[in-house]
Amino acid sequence: MHVVSNGSSSTVLRAIAGRHNTSGKRLTWPGPTPEQIDQLFVAAAAAPDHGHATPWRFVVIPADKRDLLGTVFAEALRERDPECTDGNLQAARDKAHHAPLLIAVIARLSPSEPHIHGMERMVSVGAAVQNILLAANALGFGSGLASGQAMASPFMRALFALEEGEEAVCFIHVGTVTRHKEPRVRPAIETFVSRL
Repeated sequence: MHVVSNGSSSTVLRAIAGRHNTSGKRLTWPGPTPEQIDQLFVAAAAAPDHGHATPWRFVVIPADKRDLLGTVFAEALRERDPECTDGNLQAARDKAHHAPLLIAVIARLSPSEPHIHGMERMVSVGAAVQNILLAANALGFGSGLASGQAMASPFMRALFALEEGEEAVCFIHVGTVTRHKEPRVRPAIETFVSRL
């Protein structure tokens, strides 16, 4: 078994504690290279995965497909709010063009062998996502998550050809940070840790 040295442990812990969500609007080029993108997915594959169910899949949305996603965002908004303005619809479309790297996160929750409870699989999905975020940070990029009501839209299901038992969870944005914001205050550990 490989034992991590104290110096390496400190580096890892600082990287985790220093990670924060960066909006796609504050991410620009350069983005990760194809080789770095592969590294992000290698990190995702290291997530806990009871039963080797691989309860996630990731879809990279390249630049030439962003308009398709923008249309989905706009149609999902129009479905929720038939009286939305043209400006609102354009703002929804624009969301698809933020950040050089945009990845859709799909949870695979249909029955599997061996049977792994859906909640446990969602924990695994979250761990894979966090590994991508931490790997992006380690490579020198900013990253963040975006979700919202459009994730459950039938337009979204159609775009990503979601099968029964699959759910669109969120999007991961990765790129170079254009401007930093003050990091959010972390909750004190006594507010979420107790002893049995």
